[in-house]
Amino acid sequence: MSIHVVDFGAFSINLPDVSGESLHILSKQLKTAFTEVGFVLLTNTGISHEEVDRVMDISKKFFLQPDELKQPFSRNSFAKIPNHGWVSLETERLNQRRPGDLKEAFNIVSLQPDIRWPSGALKSFQETHTSFYLHCKELAVRVLRVMAHSLDMDPEVFLSAHRHVGSENGTTLRSLYYPPVISEEAKKDQLRCGEHSDYGTITLLFQGSEGLQVLSRSGEFIDAPCVPGAVLVNIADLMQRWTNDRFVSALHRVLLPPPGDSSTRQSAAFFLHPDDDALITCCDGSNKYPPVTGGAYLTERFNNSHRA
Repeated sequence: MSIHVVDFGAFSINLPDVSGESLHILSKQLKTAFTEVGFVLLTNTGISHEEVDRVMDISKKFFLQPDELKQPFSRNSFAKIPNHGWVSLETERLNQRRPGDLKEAFNIVSLQPDIRWPSGALKSFQETHTSFYLHCKELAVRVLRVMAHSLDMDPEVFLSAHRHVGSENGTTLRSLYYPPVISEEAKKDQLRCGEHSDYGTITLLFQGSEGLQVLSRSGEFIDAPCVPGAVLVNIADLMQRWTNDRFVSALHRVLLPPPGDSSTRQSAAFFLHPDDDALITCCDGSNKYPPVTGGAYLTERFNNSHRA
């Protein structure tokens, strides 16, 4: 089984909303991908390869700074937005049975004007990430519309729960940096990113290189393709609950590079989450999963992944 590649050109963020036969085709393709694998690779989304490169370039400049220059932007240093900011190496452990992940991250949760941003030599950091955040938001909304259509649902069921992206909402644009690793010196069972499923609604992932693996329904890890200009979209846990398991949230991971490979890895992930006060219940009216608010669910998951 492989990850499906779907041309999203008919619903590119540069075009008006899609309808008619194009919407029907896209709905069928996404439904197949999200029920069989949980992941899909979208091409021609309207987000250019050049824009992704700009995000990764300015992010890498931040990550290559000494830790003392990154420390003022540490996660938990923003009082009202605890998930915003820099996550240092080995701080996060997405698989609790493994040592801390060999990656750094910068989380952008809020676009409110009172948020501090890196400046000086990184003066374009805020502008570059804000523009990219808004483009990812637009693409995510369009994907939600197609997903709702594929389930014969009113798209407002999904869209109305995402009214406050960028403010009272856990949606996060995350720049990720995986530094060079000497595999032989890593801790026992340590990975660049441990096996995990995402927490919220859907995730948009832009990869700078290969390295991500996805657990298939047959129980085997398969390599996720890396196509310049394309975006990997996957179902997250709340969406699986929301659809009563019709859409699948799959485990995925990033392995250590092979011995002798000292290359770095970068990616940018847009984790779409429901609003903090949005109540998520099974959209088919069943009670398989108990109701939960977007904010409460996200807090619980963060507490686990950042547990010492």
